[in-house]
Amino acid sequence: MQEQKYSIKEWAKDDRPREKLLLNGAHTLSDSELLAILILNGSKEKTAVDLAKDILKLSKDNLSELGRLTVKDLMKVKGIGLAKAVTISAALELGRRRQASGSLQKKIISSSNDVADYFMAKLKDYRHEVFAVVFLNRANKINHFEIVSEGGITGTVADPRIILKKALEEDAVSIILCHNHPSGSLKPSRADEELTLKIKEAAKYFDIKVLDHMIVSDAGYFSFADEGLL
Repeated sequence: MQEQKYSIKEWAKDDRPREKLLLNGAHTLSDSELLAILILNGSKEKTAVDLAKDILKLSKDNLSELGRLTVKDLMKVKGIGLAKAVTISAALELGRRRQASGSLQKKIISSSNDVADYFMAKLKDYRHEVFAVVFLNRANKINHFEIVSEGGITGTVADPRIILKKALEEDAVSIILCHNHPSGSLKPSRADEELTLKIKEAAKYFDIKVLDHMIVSDAGYFSFADEGLL
């Protein structure tokens, strides 16, 4: 007996995700329908929409959790191979970058609020700790963003020499430090405080100011400057 391959092409035209998007706009599609467009083709057992629903189920129907899924995670769904998983992962990364970019590159940074959303968009989806730095020019505008260190689930260590070398390369006059807490806690550890002081003192030798050190998670953000710890 020949196996049947489920195809979206067999659906009524109005129910096909791609046609629906063209006719009515992307905003009219459900999360599973948008994912199905990325998946493109179904498997022998399921349509692309069914596979999309399986992926959403894996992420507990939460788009923030979806953003945390790795290529390996996505491939746990039967019917999702490497090509489909990579396509979805790339689309999720584009979404993160769009959220983080906006007009911030042209914005004058004068408070933690000005940069908090940027850091949260960049770092909150990591399952392990990452340490990032924003490098600012004399006008307090962002010259460059870079992740300088990645660690495990419980912590990461940043090297002040690497940070300051990059600051000099970018002609930065000030920097803002940031790392994420995958646990969700926004409380700084003693090690966080000591590292902040170490970088601040080292930066003085190059007339570079450490404006803030922020911790971000799904719960929000913590600012060393706002809390008088800098």
